[in-house]
Amino acid sequence: MNLADVIVDVPAMQTDQPFSYLIPPQMKVIPGMRVEVGFGSRQLQGFVIGIQPAPQPLPDNIKEITRVLDLAPVLTEELLQLADYMKETTFAFKITCLQTMLPSVMKANYQKRLYLLNDAAELKAKYFNNGDFIDFDEAQNNGWLKEMAQLREDGLVELRYEVHTKNKVKTTRYLKRTFDLSAKDELVATIRKGAKKQLALLDYLANLSEAEKIAVKEVKENFSLSILNQAEEKGWLAFEEIETYRDPFAERDFQKTTAIKLNDEQQTAYQAITEKVQTEEHRTFLLEGVTGSGKTEVYLQVIADVLKKQQTAMMLVPEISLTPQMVTRFKSRFGSAVAVLHSGLSQGEKYDEWRKLERGEAQVVVGARSAVFAPLTNLGVIIIDEEHETSYKQDETPRYHARDLAIWRGKFHHCPVILGSATPSLESRARSQKGVYQLLTLTKRANPQATLPQTEIIDMREEMKNRLNSAFSASLEMKIRDRLTKGEQSVLLLNRRGYSSFVMCRDCGYVLPCPNCDISLTLHMDTKTMRCHYCGHEEGIPHRCPNCGKDKIRYFGTGTEKVQEELEQLIPEARILRMDVDTTRRKGAHEKILTAFENKEADILLGTQMIAKGLDYPNVTLVGVLNADTALNLPDFRASERTFQLLTQVSGRAGRGAKAGEVVIQTFNPEHYTIQLAKEHDYEKFYQMEMRMRHQTAYPPYYFTVKVTVSHQEEIKAAQKAFQLAEQLKSSLSPQSIVLGPSPAAIMRIKNRYYYQMIIKYKHEPNLHAVLEDILQTSQKDQRQGLLIALDNEPMYFI
Repeated sequence: MNLADVIVDVPAMQTDQPFSYLIPPQMKVIPGMRVEVGFGSRQLQGFVIGIQPAPQPLPDNIKEITRVLDLAPVLTEELLQLADYMKETTFAFKITCLQTMLPSVMKANYQKRLYLLNDAAELKAKYFNNGDFIDFDEAQNNGWLKEMAQLREDGLVELRYEVHTKNKVKTTRYLKRTFDLSAKDELVATIRKGAKKQLALLDYLANLSEAEKIAVKEVKENFSLSILNQAEEKGWLAFEEIETYRDPFAERDFQKTTAIKLNDEQQTAYQAITEKVQTEEHRTFLLEGVTGSGKTEVYLQVIADVLKKQQTAMMLVPEISLTPQMVTRFKSRFGSAVAVLHSGLSQGEKYDEWRKLERGEAQVVVGARSAVFAPLTNLGVIIIDEEHETSYKQDETPRYHARDLAIWRGKFHHCPVILGSATPSLESRARSQKGVYQLLTLTKRANPQATLPQTEIIDMREEMKNRLNSAFSASLEMKIRDRLTKGEQSVLLLNRRGYSSFVMCRDCGYVLPCPNCDISLTLHMDTKTMRCHYCGHEEGIPHRCPNCGKDKIRYFGTGTEKVQEELEQLIPEARILRMDVDTTRRKGAHEKILTAFENKEADILLGTQMIAKGLDYPNVTLVGVLNADTALNLPDFRASERTFQLLTQVSGRAGRGAKAGEVVIQTFNPEHYTIQLAKEHDYEKFYQMEMRMRHQTAYPPYYFTVKVTVSHQEEIKAAQKAFQLAEQLKSSLSPQSIVLGPSPAAIMRIKNRYYYQMIIKYKHEPNLHAVLEDILQTSQKDQRQGLLIALDNEPMYFI
């Protein structure tokens, strides 16, 4: 007899360890399966992470596994090991790490069915009640799970997860002829006079071959469902449900593309990477290439080599807005070998794409952050495009960074990992300088006719004297009009959505606040509401001041919605598309907007930072940054780096074809080195300057960091706990480590909780892990009093 080591579904310090359960003789249990177990007085789900021989004699208190929830492991041995790594590096409970890896359909309330994959009459009669499937519970109650597991291994049975509210496996109904052609005359004789439709159906069926199946929806054009049902009762035909994938790209026709001849720099990068692909050796490459330098073509050709070796490939992109164009490129090159995983797909579409990967029907995954858990085996290459993007870091438990997990998987599979960016994060660039990563550079645009755009910086302090309330400088307006005359397109970036930042009473100075957060409400004219961008609170637009009752309410600040309105008044003949969180809420909205812009149905694309990266339109010759200072003035040590990256990325959208590009950057800080170096596209000089500042101020990449956040519904309790933890950290850590804080978070109250935070900076701190584990241990008791403590290793944001 054997014991299973089970991690139970209780995210707590006391249960963050495996518990042993006896495996009943009739059960087949493999590590990676989910099981139901008795835990105290409750029945819980858990993950089997290991199996060991049972000691003899058996302990009296040992419990048996109640039932298994899967016929085969839902997590591979690799992912179980990855969960251990995540637990150590993110200070999360192992059960949380394991659940994060599951596709969303596996987390839902689902119905499990066992489907027979062939027409074996003996199996149908014995196990399937002469049908095509049985419920998993029925098989369990009849004691058939061992037999079902064997049939699944033989490829005769498949387990499908189906959500109660939505059938996760989509099927199409087909019909086939079931009578012998020699019996047709006898059947005709049984049809009553005047039943012309029945006679026509019989003729139709007689023209089908014995194995031919026709979709019912096609037949229904000529024969009603009642006629078909009658024919089934008479034994003329049989219905059959056949699984069909939900294809999010069914309406798209991808034009097949072939490899493009690489230039010298691309060829050098390609050869360095494929050398590791061929020798199946792990190496992390940092591919630093200016915008438009052809990084994607290098990726495509490396993946083509990987597929030739019968291996799989992973391609991560930071945001859903980048996915449509990337999918087009990959589908056009590799066709059905590509599966797509991102939040813009429906649950059913994501499930079907995941199953293509799990079944080996697709060998390449293109997706956002969570695609790092894609069920790929025998990985040959992992690529992270725009590796500097903060969206690769998850902002809730477990707070993992996809880059770190990708490198771990690369080591596991002995395959290269490529980090691509025009503006790499300082951490990655520093690692390449130290030799931890291998640096590959692309210094020129792939299109020999394309050049980096000319950049003009506009001092908005001067402009405001002449154009008091306009978001557009005279130069930018003139250049937009010029593009309209030439039939060229413009991209305008404003990193703030909504209509106005806030509304204020000009009489008493009252600003309409969110009742749940320490932040003002934002005006949204499309819904005619005031909305909080943190908790989602909405209320009507006030016409009188709630404080003094006067009607002097005015709008202040500028958002994308307001800029669109001003642009429509300024240049009424311009066709404008707006792309921000508000206009892209609906499924497929990103792709719809970008496709319309690509088809030249609009002259101007106005949006937030989602338009700054990855888009490649040769007809775009002007990029305007309406306010370069939005992120520059945030109290965060990465503010300059993020601003430089954003300006460089959005500038790179211009001049990607034969037509020369121009960039106009409007700023109130024209002398700032970030703005000046972004104008020159000089990443290397920016890197040197920023690294000097990081060294002087003891910030990453010279120091490692951990953020500790405490929150409570009462400010005094959050503050008390934060100061208590600060004392504990300062007394336990070595003098070389630095503890900043505690201090109130930049927005102290969100969703009626008050936040205090501390930052730990260290180079080598042997005591840190033990101290943080102790904080986690005590946090369980604090939770009962409403205190929440969060640990974030290498946080993206310090405010």
